[in-house]
Amino acid sequence: MKAPDALQELIDDGLIEAVLRPLKSGKEAAVYVVRRQGERACAKVYKDLAQRSFQKRAQYQEGRKARGSREARAMGKATRFGKSEAEAAWKTAEVDALYRFHSAGVRVPTPYGFYGGVLVMELVCDADGDIAPRLGEVSLTPEVARDYHARLIREVVRMLCCGLIHGDLSEYNVLVEAAGPVVIDFPQVVDAAGNNAARDLLRRDVNNLSISLGRFAPELMQTRYAEEMWALFEAGDLLPDSALSGHFEEDTSEVDLDAIEWAIRDAREEALIREQGRQAAQEAD
Repeated sequence: MKAPDALQELIDDGLIEAVLRPLKSGKEAAVYVVRRQGERACAKVYKDLAQRSFQKRAQYQEGRKARGSREARAMGKATRFGKSEAEAAWKTAEVDALYRFHSAGVRVPTPYGFYGGVLVMELVCDADGDIAPRLGEVSLTPEVARDYHARLIREVVRMLCCGLIHGDLSEYNVLVEAAGPVVIDFPQVVDAAGNNAARDLLRRDVNNLSISLGRFAPELMQTRYAEEMWALFEAGDLLPDSALSGHFEEDTSEVDLDAIEWAIRDAREEALIREQGRQAAQEAD
């Protein structure tokens, strides 16, 4: 097939050898099967801002760091340079996350390189060498569903230990290779400490997994892993191998308003006594 311009540049530079076929086209990017070093890989070509349709982008970008103070200021403005910086930050967010996750042991496609807006990475396949199906496209036994759920929860923990949340995790963003699930697609990745919606997005990611795999093992729908891991994360106690139970008890103890009111009164009275003492000392002088 005729290579898109962005991929033709990679062919000309010897970074890939050929474009074999389109794989999928989404709101953020178009993905192609390519040949690299004699083997199949995939190339994700990010679409320009004007071509993209993803909504609520600002919600996901909150907390992301720009390259410098000048770039950070520019991204908050509607100037051409500001838009260019925001575009660059959006495109590189997934790439940065992919490399961090891969280094942290999260099962993601192995990244091979990022060249001028094109991410080249591993092509995830099944046991027969065909393109791996999505999690929502396979039928599982209860035992396998529980195993996949445990693995994916562990991947979410590893991502959170990197300080990041997938932000759009579901059965559509998990591929199933011969060895198990592979997490993909990170353009909506969220900074866990810097984004006000982080906890809600983590809960949505985890709940999506529990609901999808709960079709085969219904008890998974009753688990509360998101709340459990978030409590550990907030306390600074979450580790990649932290033991999780799936159970979490909310603190439902009622606030003692009377005790708070009395504490405020005591503090005011103490402050008044100190002020009276200070004035008396000044008059004595």
